[in-house]
Amino acid sequence: MSTIPMMDFENITFGYQPDDSPVLQSLGLSLRAGKITAVLGPNGAGKTTLLHLALGWLKPWQGIIRLAGKQLSDYSRQELGRWMALIPQSEHIPFEYSVLEYVLLGRAPHLPSLGMPGEQDYAAAFEALESSGIANLYGHSILALSGGERQLVLVSRALAQQPRLLLLDEPTAHLDLCNKSRLMRMVRELRFQGITILMTTHEPEVALAVADDVILMEMGKVLAYGPVEATITAENLSRVYRIPIRIVSLEGHRQVLWI
Repeated sequence: MSTIPMMDFENITFGYQPDDSPVLQSLGLSLRAGKITAVLGPNGAGKTTLLHLALGWLKPWQGIIRLAGKQLSDYSRQELGRWMALIPQSEHIPFEYSVLEYVLLGRAPHLPSLGMPGEQDYAAAFEALESSGIANLYGHSILALSGGERQLVLVSRALAQQPRLLLLDEPTAHLDLCNKSRLMRMVRELRFQGITILMTTHEPEVALAVADDVILMEMGKVLAYGPVEATITAENLSRVYRIPIRIVSLEGHRQVLWI
């Protein structure tokens, strides 16, 4: 496997308004290729902003972002669409797409301008639906689905895109325990397939369950970054979440306890 990071952020500072304080300040980190990196922190820590910078949707005030060793700004939008896919927390859907039609939107970066999906695109869409466990819903209106089912449709659309880097923004926020477990199993399987994953979460349990590396953020800065075992500690979590936190072992798994 290449030693070149899948993505690295060099001295990134960003804010939404020139007169406001930066949301991210002098941020530097690298994502190991083929690994799961969880960005952990409370609401307002800058986690979603980091994802939007990675996608090229936002431009940093200063600093450089590289994808596979090449500056992000040197890629075309279609090239970035072939490299990266995003699973957002939620998405406004204005039209009554069927589930299959919506998942096929993930094939857009692989189609020529004004091109229509072909047999290969339909195969990728159905494979993504199977992976998400919702292939039986392919003909349903997306507007008629539950919140958890819609989230799994967003997952399917991203998988149909066949990215090398998958970005997930609070992916378990709207899922019940059964679907949360399904999604976490899916994330681990994608890692075994060689896909690099960057996911935000405010749930330490999610990071403990799947992450190789953890970025612990506090008010736009990286408090700690490294292997999950070294980064998710009672001291670090207590500082970030500002409540007493303990970490215990239960049947060989680390668990986070708070009062």
